[in-house]
Amino acid sequence: MDIATDLIDELRGRLHDWGYTLEGVRERLGPVAAAALAREEVVPALRETRDGDPLGALIRLWWLGVPVAAAELPLPVPRLVEAGLLVPEPAPNGAAATGDGGASGAGVRDAVRATVHLQPWETGGYLVSDRKVRPGDPPLRPDHVVGAGGASANLAQLIIRRPVERALDLGTGCGVQVLHLAERAAHVVATDVNPRALELARLSWRLSGVTDVDARQGPMFAPVEGELFDLIVSNPPFVISPGGGPSYRESAEEADGFCRDLVRLAPRHLAPGGHCQLLANWLHIEGEDWRDRVGGWLTATGLDGWVVQRDVQDPAEYVELWLRDSVEQGTPAYHARYDAWLEWLSSMKVTGIGFGWITLHDSGALDPVVRVEELTHPVELPVGAYVDDVLRAIGTAHRISDEELLAARLKVADGVLEERIGEPGAEHPTRIVLRQTSGLRRTTTVGTVEAALAGVCDGTLPLAPLLSAIAELTGYREEDGAVAEADAGAGGAAAGGGPESGESADGGAQPPPGATAAVRALIAEGFLTL
Repeated sequence: MDIATDLIDELRGRLHDWGYTLEGVRERLGPVAAAALAREEVVPALRETRDGDPLGALIRLWWLGVPVAAAELPLPVPRLVEAGLLVPEPAPNGAAATGDGGASGAGVRDAVRATVHLQPWETGGYLVSDRKVRPGDPPLRPDHVVGAGGASANLAQLIIRRPVERALDLGTGCGVQVLHLAERAAHVVATDVNPRALELARLSWRLSGVTDVDARQGPMFAPVEGELFDLIVSNPPFVISPGGGPSYRESAEEADGFCRDLVRLAPRHLAPGGHCQLLANWLHIEGEDWRDRVGGWLTATGLDGWVVQRDVQDPAEYVELWLRDSVEQGTPAYHARYDAWLEWLSSMKVTGIGFGWITLHDSGALDPVVRVEELTHPVELPVGAYVDDVLRAIGTAHRISDEELLAARLKVADGVLEERIGEPGAEHPTRIVLRQTSGLRRTTTVGTVEAALAGVCDGTLPLAPLLSAIAELTGYREEDGAVAEADAGAGGAAAGGGPESGESADGGAQPPPGATAAVRALIAEGFLTL
């Protein structure tokens, strides 16, 4: 769409002036209709906006996608029609153009409909995509450009917040991640295999006042061959299907191969110290640990890595989700498509499909570490505000030697609470839990030694004498606590350092067996800090 700059500027100004912002839309709709719209249910929003006020008309036109009387719109309608953003659409049977059969007082010849979906975004900008497809609409076009949704918001919350020189948005779609990257990157490159996506993304950026984005067409890393970036982000076409779906969500790769290849190729394009952050789906295969599958992708890169599984669905749930996404429920082909998809997953012995975050960091370390874990509970947002701390903790726990660890003056991280669980009146708890009230809000069950250590780590004394004193006071036996089971390779950072034999750093008694491994785990998970 070749739209004049002055029309773009006027449209942006009118939208802002009449309150068509994310907060303005929420306030205008009210909590019930706004919550329903977040679930893609439009009826409450249609009811709330039928009065014909300017903001309600803008919501109906751009977000709900129904015909609106031109007289109700505070917009330069003729110019927007000429630019192709609006089209005349007379209401049938002489009914007023309200979209739900109500009366607005406008003549049928005054009705216009938007050709695109234009939504305000949390950055204060706007996103342009193809109109949302709802039940009863024609099938998706192959080059359909989807708007920003939950996955886009998830990735935006994950991305590191500090400034970078060069950033790459791989698979930009409607351009949503660029609106976030523009706030922290001096130079942004955005790629997509779909030329229509780049066309609408450019419109998104212009309406948002974002300039100088280097947009390129092509698959995977082909458009940036030989180039390095400080930050790579991607909300890729991760949907695992037998094929035939739109390009915004599915690739030609087999199963979860696209996400695997994206991870393995990313290191070639990371500058020293750079990060790659993406969303992904991965298979859970019968007889195979998903951690080994996804962890293997990252291990092959030679970089530090962090994987978080946020959700897992069984095959039927997964197929239903994406058939709803493409509005295939209720169509004649629905049952056959559903059955074929399930049969394809069954042929690979798939028991579930995981969804989550993947972060790679080119730390320059000769002994890279990969942590794979599952966090399905709510975490503090944005994760990008503290993701550097998370990666640093994982690396420190892996690389610090036993001697350095025993000499370190550890502190309990801010916001860590201790919970003791047991029967009323019991002298000793049956379970002791450390809980984070901020950040990733992890919890971990600990033994007597770790609990006692958490109670005295205030950064004033080295670890070695603290462990020795705790062992003497508690009469510690290895089987008493979680230190006996500390295994940094199972869902955690791989442990580094040497054996745990010999005297403590201050020449005193040895720490309890397994204690340093348990302490490493607490450091990796952010309960203890150096």
